[in-house]
Amino acid sequence: MNPTPRIYLASKSPRRRDLLRQIGVNFDVLTFRSGERGEDADVDETPLPDEAVERYVERLALAKAEAGVRRVLWRKLLTRPVLSADTTLEVDGKIIGKPLDAADAHAILARLSGRTHRVLTAVAVSDGERTRSRVSVSEVRFRTLTEHDIRRYIATGEPMDKAGAYGIQGHAAIFIEEIHGSYSGIMGLPLFETAALLDIFGYPL
Repeated sequence: MNPTPRIYLASKSPRRRDLLRQIGVNFDVLTFRSGERGEDADVDETPLPDEAVERYVERLALAKAEAGVRRVLWRKLLTRPVLSADTTLEVDGKIIGKPLDAADAHAILARLSGRTHRVLTAVAVSDGERTRSRVSVSEVRFRTLTEHDIRRYIATGEPMDKAGAYGIQGHAAIFIEEIHGSYSGIMGLPLFETAALLDIFGYPL
């Protein structure tokens, strides 16, 4: 009897875990042990000069997958594909990641108010020999937000660990007039692209 196939997830995101479970993927989360640096500390997330947002998000996902493979080797773990992802927003050609603090979250949400922005999520898979990636691009339109809307949402704490200072699957859903693209991609892991990559690496879905 063949063992159940498994992959490694190089992310602590609970949204990504939930999405992988949704499509029946068995995985183990790659995390740093006590005394090691924080998640993705070996990945520089600073945008390069004049770097296109599509290239930026894909570069980070690839770097995280490759860092995950190194982690597997360091710990002498069983060899399995490593999956990683990175999500960022783009408004007016500017890259917007996770807010630094509440004031930054406020500024980001005010900027998204009444406008359409792009959400880009890149997903990458590596087994140490091959590394492949895909990028999902979606558009999201926010209704106009009042000062009360923004302050109340920030008070929930929900914006602080999310690219663009909001989670579509949370309370911020009431801000969203329409989306064009991948709902799961906006959450942080585009399932169509993820399944296509896992198929390349022989993971049965």
